[in-house]
Amino acid sequence: KDCPKGKLDKKKFIEVYKQFYPTGRADKFCSHVFKTFDTDNSGEIDFVEFLIAISVTSHGDIREKLNMAFNMYDIDKNGKVDAKEMEQIVTAIYDLLGEENRKGENSPSKRVEKIMNKLDLNGDHSLTKDEFINGCLQDDFLKNLLAPNA
Repeated sequence: KDCPKGKLDKKKFIEVYKQFYPTGRADKFCSHVFKTFDTDNSGEIDFVEFLIAISVTSHGDIREKLNMAFNMYDIDKNGKVDAKEMEQIVTAIYDLLGEENRKGENSPSKRVEKIMNKLDLNGDHSLTKDEFINGCLQDDFLKNLLAPNA
């Protein structure tokens, strides 16, 4: 009904997603999710991409879910997540959830600083996929913050 042609563009995707988070601002977060689901970079999510994304987020094992979360965080698609990318996503998550307390230790920059300090094992100021996944597997708080559906 929402996608009579079998494809979902970014605008419609955000519209549908907002129904699940009516009190938050879903636009930024949805843009990142959309890019992750649009695996062929066509500007649309086709039915196959949608099914794969839903399957992984609903039924995939924890590593698959964390892999998808990493791919969403890796905005420039260089295989690493740096603090700037992480802060963009944390801010988008705060917007989505309607988080108003963004001061002190709960500010996106402080939150990211703690995350990077904990997960960046080689000290290169970025996270590889392995650092991200293994770090989240070892820390339930980070796993729930960075990949809530995992």
